[in-house]
Amino acid sequence: MPILFAFILSLIVTIVLIPVLISGAKRTSAYDLPGERKVHTHPVPRIGGVAMAVGAFVPILLYGNQEAAAWPFLAGAAVLVAFGLIDDLIGMHWKIKFAGQIIAALVVVLYGGLRITHLGSLQPDSLVLTEWIGAFLAVFAIVGVTNAINLADGLDGLAGGLTLLMLLCIGFLAWKGQDLFIVLACAALSGAIFGFLRYNTYPATIFMGDTGSQLLGFSAVCLSLALTQGNKALSPILPLLIIGGPILDTVTVMVSRIAEGRSPFSADKGHFHHRLMGLGFYHTEAVFVLYVVQSLLVLAAYRFRFYSEWLLLGGYLAFSALFLIVLHRAEASGWNVRQFTGIDRVKRRLRQLREGGIFIRLVFEPLRITIICLLVLLAFLSREIPGYFALFTAAGAAVLTGSWFFFRKQTPWILTTLLYLSIPFLLYFAETSPVPWMQGTLHYLYELSFLLVAALGFLTLRLTRRRQGFRTNTMDYLLLFITLVLVFLPELRKAFGLLGVKTILLFFTLEIILGEIRRQFGKLTLLTVFVLSVVALRGI
Repeated sequence: MPILFAFILSLIVTIVLIPVLISGAKRTSAYDLPGERKVHTHPVPRIGGVAMAVGAFVPILLYGNQEAAAWPFLAGAAVLVAFGLIDDLIGMHWKIKFAGQIIAALVVVLYGGLRITHLGSLQPDSLVLTEWIGAFLAVFAIVGVTNAINLADGLDGLAGGLTLLMLLCIGFLAWKGQDLFIVLACAALSGAIFGFLRYNTYPATIFMGDTGSQLLGFSAVCLSLALTQGNKALSPILPLLIIGGPILDTVTVMVSRIAEGRSPFSADKGHFHHRLMGLGFYHTEAVFVLYVVQSLLVLAAYRFRFYSEWLLLGGYLAFSALFLIVLHRAEASGWNVRQFTGIDRVKRRLRQLREGGIFIRLVFEPLRITIICLLVLLAFLSREIPGYFALFTAAGAAVLTGSWFFFRKQTPWILTTLLYLSIPFLLYFAETSPVPWMQGTLHYLYELSFLLVAALGFLTLRLTRRRQGFRTNTMDYLLLFITLVLVFLPELRKAFGLLGVKTILLFFTLEIILGEIRRQFGKLTLLTVFVLSVVALRGI
C-alpha cells in the first residue's frame, strides 16, 4: 500500500500548495506574460512546478528513503528544480540552464551509476559500451529528453498529461519487474501531476514553468533508462517509444530550423501543438490529439516490450513518418478541421442545453444525494477503525466545528483538506476489512454507485454554467485511459483493485460539488462533521 499512499499524499500536497503559490506569485511577480509565441492572453503564475516537486519529493522521502536509488535521483531532481525556479523567478541565460541540466544528469550518472550499457540487437558484437561511453550516452539522453519535455510545455495540460502517460507505462513495467523504487517514484510523480492538472488544464490558472517541465522530463528519462538498462528482458529501445511524442516533436522542429539556416534553438511556432492549432483545432482539441498519439506509443511500448530492437526502432520510425506526412499534407492542402461544421453544430446544441439550466438541476441533485449516501456508508463499512485514525477524525471533527463557529473564512480549505485526507483511508478500510453484512445485493449496489457518480459527475461538468472552478477538460481523457488500463489488465486490477480509481473519482466529484454549491458550505460541513464523528466513535 505505500505505492497508493505515495500517490494520494503527493496529490494532496500538490493540491494544497498550489493556491498558496498562486497567492505568493502575486507578491513576487512570478508570472508568464502573453507573447507572440504564446497562446494565453493574460499573465499566469508560473511556479506550479514547485508544488509538484514538493508533492513528489515528500512521499519518495517518506517511503523510499531506504532505497539506494532514491538519493541520486532526488539530488539530481533538486538541482534541476533549483535552476528552474531561478529561471522562473528572474530569468536565466540558456547556457546556464543547459549547464544545470548537465549537472543534474552527472549527479545520477556518477553518483547513482545510471548508464546506457547495452543497446540490444542494435549493438554490433564488436562494439563494447565502456563505462565512460555509457555515462556519456546517459548524460546525452537525459539532457535531450529534459529539453524535449520542456519544449512540449506549450499548451495547458500538455506536458503534464504526456508525462503522466509515460509514467503510467514505466510504473507498470517496473511493477511487473519488481522494481519497487521506480514504481514508487512513478506513483509520487503521477499524484503530483494529477494535483497540478487540477489547476493547469484549459483554461489554466497556473503554469508549471521550467521548474516543473524540467523535473518531469528528467524524471521520465531517468526512470525509463533505469528500468530498461536494469532489466535485460526489456528492450533497451523502449524509452524511445515511451517518450516518443516529445522526442519526435523536438527532433522535427530542430531539423526544420537547421534546414532553414537558423539556429536549432531559435524560437518559433513550429511545434506540433502550434501546427495543430494552425489547422483549426481548438486549444483542448490539439492537446487531445497529442494525448492520443502519446497513448498509442506507450501502448506499443507495453505490447512489444520483449521484441527485437530493430522491430521497435523500425516501427517507431514508420509511425513518426506517417504522422509527419499526414500533418504536412493537411497543412499543404489548406485542410481545416472547422470545415466539419457538424462538430460545431453539436457543440452549439450542447451549449444551448447548458445555458437553459434545466438539465444541470436534474443531474446535480442526484449526484449530491449519491455522494452524501456514499460518505455516510463509508463511515460504517469497515469492520474496525484503527486507533490512530479514530484520533485523527475526532480532532478533524473538532477543528472543523470550531472553524465554522469562530473562523468561518478558513472553513473551505479545512473542509477540503479533511475530506482529501479521510476518503482514501475510509475506502481502504472498507475494501480490506469490510463488515460482514456488505455482501450480495448491497455490495453490488455499493459498487454500482461509483459508476453512477462517474456518469452524473461527467454530465454535471458538461451542463454546468459555471465559468470558474473545476470544469470538464482533457484530463477526462487521461482518467478514462487509466481506468481502461486497470479494467483490461487483470494482473494490475488483481493487485490494486479499483481502490485508486475510486479515490480519484471521489476526489474530483468533490471538486465538482464544491464548485456547484458556490461557497455554500454549511450542509457539506455538517455532513463531514457527522461522518468524522461516527468514525471516531467507532474507533474508540
